[in-house]
Amino acid sequence: MPMASISSGGPLRLGRRTPWLRFVAIALTLLAAAPLVLTLVYAVVPPVSTLMVARWLTLRPVERVWMPLDQIAATLPRAVVVSEDARFCQHGGVDWAAVRLVLGEGGDNGPRRGASTITMQVAKNLFLWQGAPYLRKPLEIVLAQGIELVWSKRRIMEVYLNIAEWGPDGVFGAEAGARRAFRKSARALTAREASVMAAALPNPIVRDARRPNRQASSHAAVIVRRARAAAALTGCLAR
Repeated sequence: MPMASISSGGPLRLGRRTPWLRFVAIALTLLAAAPLVLTLVYAVVPPVSTLMVARWLTLRPVERVWMPLDQIAATLPRAVVVSEDARFCQHGGVDWAAVRLVLGEGGDNGPRRGASTITMQVAKNLFLWQGAPYLRKPLEIVLAQGIELVWSKRRIMEVYLNIAEWGPDGVFGAEAGARRAFRKSARALTAREASVMAAALPNPIVRDARRPNRQASSHAAVIVRRARAAAALTGCLAR
């Protein structure tokens, strides 16, 4: 009799758990498939970033005006490539040479700088979170390489310039950022103005393009000088 009760109880407990296990498996599958589906959708549809979604969900304002790449002054993508990812046109989403260099510089406290490419930043802004880089980076690498398989370099740059945060209080994208900082459209940015905006990208709240601090101004001056001879670095953006 005791053996019968044990035998009948085992399958019953397993049966109760099966729906939950099935639900978890389905949820994980959908979570894994979402970036793939969205990457295909975002190849033709203007995307929104996770930061923009977070602001909407918490009832905070978002200012973003989508601008096609061919309507943005060429000074801005050139400045961004010089500042953020000089090998943008050469790598396939991940600059492995930069990754090895950063890992080689790591000490007891870890690397002093990152090795994020523009494509990796797009992957982070579209699909991932901002903190916990050691957990996030492996996912960034996988997603960035997937994006490079589906999108052209022009599309990657176009999306990057339209979802990057460019100021406090929910200012996203080059057009809203240019209007806020210089009271003009992104299609009319000078080389210096584009460099100031590029210099703000690591932290647009601290390095406000409207009122750049000394560090941002110094970085912008370096970007201006380098961008003058950087036409070859942006060849993949030409039509």
